[in-house]
Amino acid sequence: MSTDARKFEALLRNDFRVFIHKVFTTLCPGQDYEPSWHIEATAYRLERVRQGKTTRLINNMPPRSLKSIAASVAFPAFILGREPSRRIICVSYSAELAKKHSNDFRAVLEAPWYRSVFPTTRIGPYKNSETEIELTARGFRLATSVGGTLTGRGGDIIVIDDPLKPDDALSETRRTAANQWFTNTLLSRLDDKRTGAIVIVMQRVHMDDLTGFVTGQSDEWKVLNLPAIAEADEVIPISDTEVYCRKVGEALSPVREPIPVLEKLKPQLGSDAFSAQYQQMPVPPGGAMIKRNWIQRYTDLPPQHERFLILQSWDTANKGGPENDFSVCTTWFVTRNRRWYLLDVWRRRLDYPDLKAAVQTLADKHKARRVLVEDAGAGTSLVQELRGEVAGIVAVKPDRDKISRMAVVSAKFESGLVFLPDRALWLADFEAELFAFPGSRHDDQCDSVSQALTEDNCSFPMVISPEVLAAARRPGPWMRRRGNHERFGYPG
Repeated sequence: MSTDARKFEALLRNDFRVFIHKVFTTLCPGQDYEPSWHIEATAYRLERVRQGKTTRLINNMPPRSLKSIAASVAFPAFILGREPSRRIICVSYSAELAKKHSNDFRAVLEAPWYRSVFPTTRIGPYKNSETEIELTARGFRLATSVGGTLTGRGGDIIVIDDPLKPDDALSETRRTAANQWFTNTLLSRLDDKRTGAIVIVMQRVHMDDLTGFVTGQSDEWKVLNLPAIAEADEVIPISDTEVYCRKVGEALSPVREPIPVLEKLKPQLGSDAFSAQYQQMPVPPGGAMIKRNWIQRYTDLPPQHERFLILQSWDTANKGGPENDFSVCTTWFVTRNRRWYLLDVWRRRLDYPDLKAAVQTLADKHKARRVLVEDAGAGTSLVQELRGEVAGIVAVKPDRDKISRMAVVSAKFESGLVFLPDRALWLADFEAELFAFPGSRHDDQCDSVSQALTEDNCSFPMVISPEVLAAARRPGPWMRRRGNHERFGYPG
């Protein structure tokens, strides 16, 4: 064997990141392997489990992110290669998926390269089935499904890979059954409760899925949460000495699933499914404070003669850095009989000069006649500086906390007075936040909404243009002529 070959075998024997790559090429011949920091982060967390430094690990990440190959196939193969007497139980949501991972595991162990790297790890003659593979050193990998029988069986490490499929997420019966099976059956299968480890790798599918269930029961779990699109700047360890600095808005797999691809997925999956499965932020299916079935939909706006005014509502951030909140403007078509049609949602992180320009630009673009700005931080300065330049701009001083404000205007949603468009590029992100509030990670869009729908803020502003003032000084019947109120921008 050449020196390079011996060095490569040493890497496979000692570096789990390199080992994952080799397993991938064995199981997926002809497919390109995309090296990624998130695979290194996953490998690092799993290695800490193997070394006994972590006994409770959760890894939440989107579909097709290599989590099953890494955790259900490569991880057991790496452990048993180094310690062939270890006992590992692997769980999936279905028996068929459990068998598939088991067969992949066997393919790795029987590969010539694996037999060369780990010469003492061999499949024994007694148990070599689709559900159990026992080694000559009496270690094993046992496969089962959620709800399966484990009577009399135990292990050192339990790996749970996607315990609930997305189609079953809305079934309370199936969610409860999976969670109870974990508590009543699986927890007792660890040979040593002090040192035994449990690993959960999954995409989020519901607020009460297994991740939500176990983290609600205990704070002992180490969680590696990897959304498809970063919600905030993060520093993520990828080894004992290295970290990856992920920036807000960055795609998890920019080559395989760049931002434009993910943006197209949002309307296809729906806001709830994308938020859960890709962003690892499940929202209540029916909505938390604002219920999904309260929402009215529109494809066309009411005729112009029904318009009362175009209203904009601003929730401004104090700073524009990536670690700060968003500034948000929601634009509404308000009818004479007090129905609110959401026209547009603008959401950015901007420094003050750009924010000031955005207020002017959006007011002109939508011909807004009422511009509400929260009277706090940057908003106070905006109103003072733009009062002579943006018609109808007014500072709004909140008189209660944000949850109370949303609770007050929730009656408008429940009464069917609030309309959202059937389609819009911003709709998925908006609904994910709205229906999760007050449990959503961000609430700037919700703050803008509650401010817009507060009745006291919707009276028409007494902003009189120079045209109107000049006409008022001329005596005559102009005020009685039908239609002049619309000519000068008044709602009537």
